[in-house]
Amino acid sequence: MSSAERPEYEPRKILITGAAGFIASHVTNRLVRNYPRYKIIALDKLDYCSSLNNLLPSLSSPNFKFVKGDIISADLVNHLLMDEQVDTIMHFAAQSHVDNSFGNSFQFTTNNIYGTHVLLEACKLLSPQIRRFIHVSTDEVYGETDLDSDIGNAEASQLLPTNPYSATKAGAEMLVMAYHRSYGLPTITTRGNNVYGTNQFPEKLIPKFILLAMRGEQLPIHGDGSNVRSYLYCEDVAEAFEVVLQKGVIGHVYNIGTKKERCVLDVARDICKMFGLEPDNVIKFVNDRPFNDKRYFLDDQKLKKLGWQEKTSWEDGLRMTLEWYTKNPNWWGDVTAALHPHPRISCGSYSGDDSYYLQHGSILKKAEGKGSGQTVSANTPHTIKFLIYGRSGWIGGLLGKICEKDGVLYEYGKGRLEDRRSLAEDIRRVRPTHVFNAAGVTGRPNVDWCESHKVETIRTNVIGTLNLADICRENGLLMINFATGCIFEYDKDHPEGSGKGFKEEDKPNFIGSFYSKTKAMVEELLREFEDSVCTLRVRMPISSDLSNPRNFITKISRYNKVVNIPNSMTVLDELLPISIEMAKRNLKGIWNFTNPGVISHNEILELYRDYIDKDFKWTNFDLEEQAKVIVAPRSNNELDASKLKAEFPDLLSIKETVIKYVFEPNKKT
Repeated sequence: MSSAERPEYEPRKILITGAAGFIASHVTNRLVRNYPRYKIIALDKLDYCSSLNNLLPSLSSPNFKFVKGDIISADLVNHLLMDEQVDTIMHFAAQSHVDNSFGNSFQFTTNNIYGTHVLLEACKLLSPQIRRFIHVSTDEVYGETDLDSDIGNAEASQLLPTNPYSATKAGAEMLVMAYHRSYGLPTITTRGNNVYGTNQFPEKLIPKFILLAMRGEQLPIHGDGSNVRSYLYCEDVAEAFEVVLQKGVIGHVYNIGTKKERCVLDVARDICKMFGLEPDNVIKFVNDRPFNDKRYFLDDQKLKKLGWQEKTSWEDGLRMTLEWYTKNPNWWGDVTAALHPHPRISCGSYSGDDSYYLQHGSILKKAEGKGSGQTVSANTPHTIKFLIYGRSGWIGGLLGKICEKDGVLYEYGKGRLEDRRSLAEDIRRVRPTHVFNAAGVTGRPNVDWCESHKVETIRTNVIGTLNLADICRENGLLMINFATGCIFEYDKDHPEGSGKGFKEEDKPNFIGSFYSKTKAMVEELLREFEDSVCTLRVRMPISSDLSNPRNFITKISRYNKVVNIPNSMTVLDELLPISIEMAKRNLKGIWNFTNPGVISHNEILELYRDYIDKDFKWTNFDLEEQAKVIVAPRSNNELDASKLKAEFPDLLSIKETVIKYVFEPNKKT
């Protein structure tokens, strides 16, 4: 049946993909409110940039239904279209942030091209049930417009995308066109300018600048800020989609645009003006993207002929947006990572293939194992998700408990670090925003084991760690790597008792044990991954669990004899939560991950006697005597923790921390 022969169209049951995202949520809420006779089925996988909060106006409406799921699941899409008797699809779901596409382009291909293909194939199987397929694209598919041109790109213009994001959107358009021509699917495509307004995730320019200004921070501008964009207010765009739905012609493309342009620098200045800030003091110029189109300019006449008109002025739209963010600063939870000048937030979400329905505002998640089964309310932020390696280890196990306690989404990796393919599968399955590597060989029961198991030590500590770092970089993910500070020993420039500790930039000088050799080697190699790795040098870890044999205090309290040397140490009760905060802040590079200062074996055992066992006694021996009962020498040093202290000013000294987190809670005497 040709488009001309199709009977009069009125949508009845509309599936909106990506409905909890920015633009789609405004369209969804508008249709639910204005057309009670329409049944609206909202599909969203609740990725980092979508939230059920965005759909609060619709959650209790009888003509609204929410489905949590991923468009790349063909079984889910087929089931929905058949079970709900869908006749109209408005396809918004996409990865859309250009910065992310430079670091993680494969996920853009998966979501934007493969996801669209799944939808089209499902529609083909159900034709003629499907009466409209509205595909939402972008002005970026046209590529860059000359700065001196006064003619905008018309819908028939050539597609010349310049970045991975726009290339995937152009690819998806080609599929839509092919399914219309080959199978007669009733498709319509839209290409829109930049949209701004309420409840937009702050990786985008305008909400990012507003939140940074609210925090009293600088506004980072890529390059020189001369790039020009056209901005439309979200409610105007929602109305445009309503017009396309009601009046759009099958097989046509419609630009949703405006002739009102502003350069990025002017946007920043306008926001400064609204906050009463001096632009020269607040604006900061940073490195540009790998490629940053100077201008996108559309011919907007075709849609206007259908009756649509832009209504909101720039000044009014910006004012309403600023007022909304001022009233809702925590809408998205912790967005520190998104406010970075060059954010690389991966697609952190729940599992893609399981799906379930939500009505009246709550979701019950099926249990998938520790750390993943939970109830999600409409007020739960979906900003981050951790993939953790080292589940059976001490630090890895504690990280999971902290995440559970703090409500942070996480899953443990199933792959082995040496198996690159299994690591890639973990990232595909979990879709994390950050990866924690707490896996490694330290020896059983101590580092002496590594002296006779060198291949196994290399395989995990060197090859495995580098595998994970490389895959994280390929996927645009930050890896937080728990390393060791046992790669230094006191020397003439850093003598014992001098208070002069080794800094992050110092080169390792201790190779007494094979374990330390592998750790020093991999730390040096990881410097090549400095844009995607945060290395945390842990030393002689301590926790409040005095029954754990890996706890340094527990170890030395059970030794027959101990040396007495001041050392830097890591109190996990205080510092592991800080490691999670470091991930949220996207901190990179090498960090001495110890409490400030040093504490000696005797000082610890004296506290043990005073707080735990008043009858406790111990005997000291020197390093020469110690060498007779161990295979490999041990590292003794002080690490300079001033960098960590500057980032976290409330960090306590080692002795204060040990008393507060270990001995006071366990006090028996």
